[in-house]
Order: sequence, then C-alpha cells, then structure tokens
Amino acid sequence: MEHEHHGHHPAPSSVGAAPLKDPVCGMSVTENSKWSTESGGTTYYFCSEGCRNKFAADPARYLNKPAAHDHSAHLHGHRSHGAAAPKPVAAIAGPVEYTCPMHPEIVRPGPGACPICGMALEPRTATPVEDKSELDAMTQRLWVCAALAAIVVILDMGSMIVSGGILAPATLIFTELILTTPIVLWGGWPFFERAWMSIVNRSLNMFTLIGLGVGVAYVYSIVAATMPQIFPPSFRGAGGEVAVYFEPAAVIVALVLLGQVLELRARSQTGAAIRALLGLAPKTARRIRDGVEEDVPLDEVHPGDQLRVRPGEKVPADGVVVEGASAIDESMVTGEPIPVEKHAADRVIGATVNGAGSFVMRAERVGSETLLAQIVKMVAKAQRSRAPIERLADRAAAYFVPAVVGAAIITFIIWATLGPDPKMAHALINAVAVLIIACPCALGLATPMSIMVATGKGATLGVLFRNAEAIEVLRQVDTLVVDKTGTLTEGKPKLVRVIATPGFDENEMLRLAASLERGSEHPLAAAIVAGAESRKVILSNADNFLSIPGKGVTGMLGNHQVALGNRVLMERIGAGTALASDGDAMRTEGQTVMYVAIDGKVAGLLGVADPIKATTAEAIRQLHADGVKIVMLTGDSRATAEAVARELGIDQVVAEVLPNQKAEAVKRLQSEGRIVAMAGDGVNDAPALAQAQVGIAMGTGTDVAIESAGVTLVKGDLRGIVRARLLSRATMGNIRQNLFFAFVYNGLGVPIAAGVLYPAFGILLSPMIAAAAMSISSFSVITNALRLRRLSL
Repeated sequence: MEHEHHGHHPAPSSVGAAPLKDPVCGMSVTENSKWSTESGGTTYYFCSEGCRNKFAADPARYLNKPAAHDHSAHLHGHRSHGAAAPKPVAAIAGPVEYTCPMHPEIVRPGPGACPICGMALEPRTATPVEDKSELDAMTQRLWVCAALAAIVVILDMGSMIVSGGILAPATLIFTELILTTPIVLWGGWPFFERAWMSIVNRSLNMFTLIGLGVGVAYVYSIVAATMPQIFPPSFRGAGGEVAVYFEPAAVIVALVLLGQVLELRARSQTGAAIRALLGLAPKTARRIRDGVEEDVPLDEVHPGDQLRVRPGEKVPADGVVVEGASAIDESMVTGEPIPVEKHAADRVIGATVNGAGSFVMRAERVGSETLLAQIVKMVAKAQRSRAPIERLADRAAAYFVPAVVGAAIITFIIWATLGPDPKMAHALINAVAVLIIACPCALGLATPMSIMVATGKGATLGVLFRNAEAIEVLRQVDTLVVDKTGTLTEGKPKLVRVIATPGFDENEMLRLAASLERGSEHPLAAAIVAGAESRKVILSNADNFLSIPGKGVTGMLGNHQVALGNRVLMERIGAGTALASDGDAMRTEGQTVMYVAIDGKVAGLLGVADPIKATTAEAIRQLHADGVKIVMLTGDSRATAEAVARELGIDQVVAEVLPNQKAEAVKRLQSEGRIVAMAGDGVNDAPALAQAQVGIAMGTGTDVAIESAGVTLVKGDLRGIVRARLLSRATMGNIRQNLFFAFVYNGLGVPIAAGVLYPAFGILLSPMIAAAAMSISSFSVITNALRLRRLSL
C-alpha cells in the first residue's frame, strides 16, 4: 500500500521520471527539476526559478486553474502520494441531472422515464444548449408510425368504400397485422416500458391505461387474425368473421406519440427564458496579468483577476470597477431598460452589456458563483418544486387509475351481457376507449406546467421564486414586514444636508470638514468625503489628525484648527451650540447630524442619512392599494425609523429590535391570524425571513438573506413585490383553470367512452377518437399554462 507523506518528496532516481506540468506556465517538467516547492502537503515542480517564485507568492491563484491535459490524475504532484488534481472553477450549469416535472424527488444521472408517472425526465438545471434527444426520438417514431397508420386507415376505409374492398378480407387482415406490428412494438415500446414500470412500482398512471388499451386491442387482433376458429359465435359478425382492431391500435399509438411530441415541445419552451440567460454569458474575457492583456476562456478567470471590458462587450464576471467608467445595460437581470452609470468602486454583474465606455474590473465571483448562475439555479429549483395545491391532484390521481380500470371492466361486462351483437366485440372496443380517454396526463400536468412557466416569467421580471409554495402563498399575504436599511432605503449613508453658520462659506466649510474626514475610518466619514467630491470640492491633507472615540475628530488644515463631531465635542472645545435648533430638526428627519467647528467656532452642520430608494414610495402606495398592511421592523433608533415611516406612510413601526426579536415580531403578527411576508437584505434579517410565510430578499443584500427567502427581488426594488403578487394570482388562476379542464374532461369522457349515450342517441366513441381527445386535453392544459408568458405586469 502506498502511503501519503507530508513534506518534501525527493525525486526518484530513475532517469525516466513521469512528465508533469508546471502549474504556472503549463510547460512539461519532471520530478528531476531542480525548482520545486511544497503546498498543502504536495510537491510541485517548475521549469524555472521565476515560475517557482510566482507560485510560492500565491499558490491558490495557480491551483484553481483547470487541467488542460490527460495527466489530471497526478497533475502537479505525485499520484502515489495522494495529490488530487486541482479542480477547475465550476461552470454555470455543472453536471446535468434529470428529474420529473411532476415528481421532483426523482433524480437520475441521465434521460429516461419517471418510475412513478412515466413522463419523460428533463434536465434538472437548464443548460445553454437544450437536450432534444427525447424529443428527436419521439418525433422520429411519430413520423414513421403516422405514415404506417395512415396506410392502415386507407386500407380499412377502402374495404368500406370500394365494393369488395381494396384487398381480399384475409389479405387485408394480414397486411394490417404486418403494418401495425412495428407501430405497436417499436413506436409504442416506450409506452409499454412505462406501463410495466408503473405496475412494478405499484404506481399506476396514464401509461398503465395506454399500455392496457393498446395491448389488449393488439393481442386480441393477432389471435383473431391467426386463430379465428377458437372464438365463440358471440364474437362473430353476420358473415361469420371475427373483427380485428389493428387500425385503432395503430392510430392510438400514433396519436399518443403526437401528444408526447407536442408536450415535449411545449415543455421545452418553459426553460427558454433560462436558456436565454445562459446564452448571455460571454465565452471569453480580456485578462490583465503582469501588464499584459490577453483574451482567455471564461473558465480560466479566477477571483482577483483584473479584466478589461471594452465598449459593447459583456461583463465577464461579477466584480468591482477599479478603473474607468461606463454605463451598463443590466436589463437582463433587473428588467430595467435604462443603462446604469458605473465608476470606480461600483459593482458590476456578469453577462450584462457594457456601453460606450471602457473600464478595468476586479473579478470577485466567477462560474457557478455569479449572480447569473445563481438566478439559473434558483429558477430551476423553483420549477421543480411543488405547490401545496398539487396535493389535490396527487390525491385524485392516486384513486383515479384504479377507478378507470374498474370502469373499463364494468363497461366490458355490461356490453358483453346487454349490448347488441356482436356483444364481445362491442364490449372490447368500449372498454379500450374508456382506458384510453381516461389517461390522467392532463391532470398531472395542470399544476407543474403553470409553476414552470410562472417561475420563468418571474425571472424575466427580476423576481426569483425559490419554490412553488412561495408562488401560491404570496397572493394571500395581508401583512408585509419590511426592514429599513437596504430595503426601504439604499443601505448606504449619503451626505444629504449642508448648513453653514452666517459668516462662513458653505463650500469652504465642507472642504475643510471632508479633508479632515479623509483620515477617519468611520462609515459616516466616507459619506461626507463622497458628498464633497460629488460637489467638485478639492480636498487637501490634514495634519495632527486626532480621533476622539464617541465624539469626533480634530486636526489642522493649513492655518485652521478644524473639529467635526457631536454636540459633546463642541462643548468640549468651547465652540458653543449655534444651529442647535437646526440640528434637532434634521434629527427628526432621520439624519445623523455632525457639527463642524473652525478655529473654535461652529461653522455649520452636516446631515448624513440613508436615503429612501426612489421607488419605495410608489411601491408602498401600490401595496396599500392592494390591501396590504406595512410594518417596519428595524434595529435603528425610533426617531430615525418614525421619520422614515412618516415620509412613506407606513402603518406600524417596531424599532430598536435585535435579530432574534425580528423573528419574534413576525411570530406575534402570525399569532394574530395574519399571513406575513418579510422583506429584508441583511444577515440580521435571515431569522425573520425564514419565520415568515413568505421571505422576500433583496438581490442587493447578503447571500444569507437570499438563502433564507422564498422570493428574491434581483434589483432590490419593492415594486417587484407588487409584480410578484400579480404573477402569483395569475398563476393560481391558471392552475385552477387547468385542473378544471382536466377534471371536466375526464368526468365527461369516461361515461361517453363507456357508451352512456348509445341507448338514447346510438353514439359510440371510437378508441381512435378517445386517443385524439386525450392528446388534445394534455395539449390544451400546456397551452393554457404558456399563456402566463404573455402577462403584462
């Protein structure tokens, strides 16, 4: 047994040492190389001292590079010492798993059929290129079987139209047998496989009924064609012949194949929005390394890399602008058509489109970590989740198939004993019609199709549903609890007010204050500096800078002694309390007030606040109009919270609460019988987001908040909640319509197929018409669900 050692591994003495790759430049090296170093218990070999030094300075940068050769089992190290090959950055899509749209708990590594319902499995996660293997296979079967079935129908009709028939009766029967056999045994084989699987798994489904119906008609017809003498007189017609049903068996298979093709095509459209998003991801990036720019494949970009984005190009990864400026079209994730101005320190989103400017960015999230990849992951997961309303369909389906089989048996018995001659032929044909028309595919598709389309539609609106339950419950919400910072407000302090004392110049006062604050690490200092720079104020350097905890800062700027801080600092330096009333008024508006003193006298006030988002007021008005009560839940001071609440018309304020108290506040509202949605963006909001019936995370917030929520608003715009509620209502209405279609169809179809209209009207339903009706019912449900894509919200 080979042992794993940590530390330096001496090179073996053999001359023919195994070839390896220099992890920095990719050149071939051997264990005999004199340049090597160790990282993580593995020895790496290099072509030169320069490559070794680069690797030693930042091993992670090179270990994350994807392997380019087949030596990956022992790349950069010793296979015998357990060195694992470094893993490349995960791609957006990752390994493709397949699942059932009706039973998301079924997951398989490749295409196939669901063992519960028999439906074709589909990719669990959307990929840029759609896998059409199942659709292509079904389409091929359809064309061949449709052509053969058409010949069978023509021959059969010819025997009724042309005197004596196109072929002699015996020849006709065997010709139909020859033509129908490949239709049933090849074209219908997937249905028989699924029917058998449903019996083995004790999960009867639509394919159980199709398999029984086609199988009975085909086997009966073969026996009737090859051994007619064994049938009793009750099976014979006036001429003594035994009727065969090759034509219904062939046409039923062709129609079911048509239904499958239409269904697969329609289902593929539900992932079109996600595939469009995936297709937006750029294929390459222009990386800057050691002063050299080169275009590299996107999977070679790593966090920390500097990338140049030229005019018209797509942003290759999520990150931060470090140099330059531009306007970026972010509509593909936010839904907003107006380009967003980006400057140094601003965040950019991968796959968005750069405008006319050029900039350099630092990559922070690549591959599966980008916002685009997370959107794809969340939407795909939501499409596979199940809404509570699906339990209704599940309960119905659990009893439906056995009931249909029972109805088919009863139909056969009644027609065999009470029907007209030939009794057995009528009994068989009507029993088969019952089995075919009652296929519960429309019932099973009713809810998942609507959910899949709705989640895709939501993604195009900047609203991401994590699960189907969120879609169902959101429309019922009557109370929205909102965090203040980052949800109602922008979450970033800004300089909003500057007041100068008479005798002092406002710009000069701001210049001195901002210059002094450049030396401070306080969060409000950055807001003051940014506010001064936005007003084109030229800053200078301060001397003798001193930070006084809890009070403020002081320093020298030229010949001026400058102090900036609270009222306590002003009293400490004897500057007086000028503008105190203005300061009080500003505080009632939710501003943090700082006094500025120059040479021992109060020179003015600076007001810093977290501005309310431009879209918040409109969102609150729309939610109020929709009958939703708004409750603000914040850890900020009551004065600040109430100032924001007054401006926005919020119904209730709960201020100065800790994170665990936020969850308790949500519980209290729920105990009053309210259906609560919680909107927040921070780690401290996560418990409350999880506690609420529907958690709504701002896409601009933390990953923890997003993971705790059932809905994510990509842009952090509360108007998205209004759109999400409208989509929720439309989706649930669509599901109810689909369930109504499915139940009514089956409720009417089974008795008609059983022959309930025959005594009064002489009407019998051919199994071929039953098969066509079954396919049409499924297609109508799918088509109705796809209407959600055209919603204007």
